[in-house]
Amino acid sequence: HWKHGGIVGVLGYGGGVIGRYCDRPDPFPEVAHFHTMRVNQPSSKFYSTEVLKQLCDIWEKRGSGPTNMHGSTGDIILLGTVTDELEPIFYELTHDMNMDLGGSGSNMRTPSCCLGKARCEWSCIDTQAITHDITTEFQDELHRPAFPYKFKFKTSGCPNDCVAAIARADCSIIGTWRDDIRIDQEAVKAYAAGELAPNGNSFGTGPSVLDIQKEVCDLCPTRCMEWDGKTLKIWNEDCTRCMHCINVMPRALRPGTDTGATILCGAKAPILEGAQLSSVIIPFIKMEEPYEEFKDFVDKMWDWWMEEGKNRERLGESIQRLGLRAFLNACELEPDPRMINTPRYNPYIFYDPADVPGGWEIDGKAYREKHQA
Repeated sequence: HWKHGGIVGVLGYGGGVIGRYCDRPDPFPEVAHFHTMRVNQPSSKFYSTEVLKQLCDIWEKRGSGPTNMHGSTGDIILLGTVTDELEPIFYELTHDMNMDLGGSGSNMRTPSCCLGKARCEWSCIDTQAITHDITTEFQDELHRPAFPYKFKFKTSGCPNDCVAAIARADCSIIGTWRDDIRIDQEAVKAYAAGELAPNGNSFGTGPSVLDIQKEVCDLCPTRCMEWDGKTLKIWNEDCTRCMHCINVMPRALRPGTDTGATILCGAKAPILEGAQLSSVIIPFIKMEEPYEEFKDFVDKMWDWWMEEGKNRERLGESIQRLGLRAFLNACELEPDPRMINTPRYNPYIFYDPADVPGGWEIDGKAYREKHQA
């Protein structure tokens, strides 16, 4: 029996609190108010037990007790409190715990990321530093809703994409590399001989003979690998960095050393036009502090979306409605073959006749003379 009872929040913030009121407060006085608070989680969600105890103590005292660790955006979700307790909770979070509210409403939602270099050997970028920098840089966009609809940043350290950024984020930051995969040929032979456990022993089989041709080369989406029984060759110019071979033989293969990120935009859940995955916008960017090149892109992206986006229209829907060409023009980016949605079938880059050498006009007679049957 929930009703929309107006907007509630804390002084100076437009987001972070989701108002809940019961439409039958007379028989259910304990849930007449049942507001949810979103608390900005630390990068990669690392906590000390002391911090968790403090959170639980605050919520036992001033809220209903139940929490959600974590919401899909990444926030700590504190479920159920009354209006009069919002400001005291906010004061204790900020002054006693040095924590802030997260995002809710038509604003930048709380950025989230994978474990990154803190625990993962595959991470090509410092996901925690990126997430912290985005959070502090764009405080106004996080706390004061001014966008057509919600906007999410999610950062994965490698193409395994453990936070599912490509499926869920309006702007996905995916760690990658642009040089060659590093190969330890002796370790490759050890996998083939059954001396090492494939897949990092994630299937619990222990060391076992790995059919490299069947389990690695034949499953490569671009068939860019060759195994002659002694040496593994990788044609890196055809590699799409799917990580399959690295996942199967983690002791033998590693990402390259010239690392950075691919920036993708437009993912969302199937609320209005159906689910969308992110599309490549910047194939490679170094993503090194202070991230000025990336922030410059974000400013242009947001300026275009706030000008052109309809109410409750996600960035991906605006791009779909107005075309990727308009978005790239606004962001001052050149079209790239890696942006094509479906090769040879549905490219959604459209060129100006003025940009095409010779234009569109073709002399049919001259063409047939040149290309005779």
